[in-house]
Parts: sequence; C-alpha cells; structure tokens
Amino acid sequence: DVQLVESGGGSALAGGSVRLSCAASGYTFNTYSWFRQAPGQEREGVAAIDTGDGSTYYLNSVEGRFTISKDNAKNTLYLQMNSLKPEDSAMYYCAASFGYCNNMAPGAFGYWGQGTQVTVPS
Repeated sequence: DVQLVESGGGSALAGGSVRLSCAASGYTFNTYSWFRQAPGQEREGVAAIDTGDGSTYYLNSVEGRFTISKDNAKNTLYLQMNSLKPEDSAMYYCAASFGYCNNMAPGAFGYWGQGTQVTVPS
C-alpha cells in the first residue's frame, strides 16, 4: 500500500522557518509535490519535484523562500520554508503521481498524505 506521512508542521513567527517532511512508502513516483489549503480557499500547489531529472517547480509567491527536495535513500520528501509570512498559514499536504505534473494541478495527483498544519501568526 502507498503511504505518505507528513510531519514537521507547527507554529512559527513571521520571518521564521519550518521544515516539513513526508515519508513515502509503497512505490517510487515520478512527481512529488507539496500543496496547501487555507480555510475557505482552494487547494494550491506550492512546489513540485520531478524525480527523473530533479527539476523543481514553485508557486510564484513562495519562489526564493521555499525549497523542495527529496532524499531518495530515505524515500522522504522535504519542504524547507523560510521567511514565512502569515499568508503561508495553511494545512500542507504532500502528494505523489506516477505522471509528470509540473503544473501542480491537484487532480493530477492520486496519492495524498493526511496533512500537517503550519501557522504563522500575524
């Protein structure tokens, strides 16, 4: 069975940092991504990584502040979040796809973790 288990969420001050982890098991996928969803808002793709060539993709508003990476030996996905802003507050989900999904459309990802909350008080 496929399992994606996130950890590392919590509360951080504006300007601070948080690192999210997602332990993957079951399969090796072509694309892994981080999504977020704030109350009353649609789920949006934050960052994605193509495991074939290591290409990474980011939401414009997080470019330069967030870094997605994957440790293949541990089969673990990470999202390093720096210079956090209150608008980064959301439930963060990792997701995986057998396809190549650099457009980060939620419907393209068939496997999801349970989510981890990140809160940046204003």
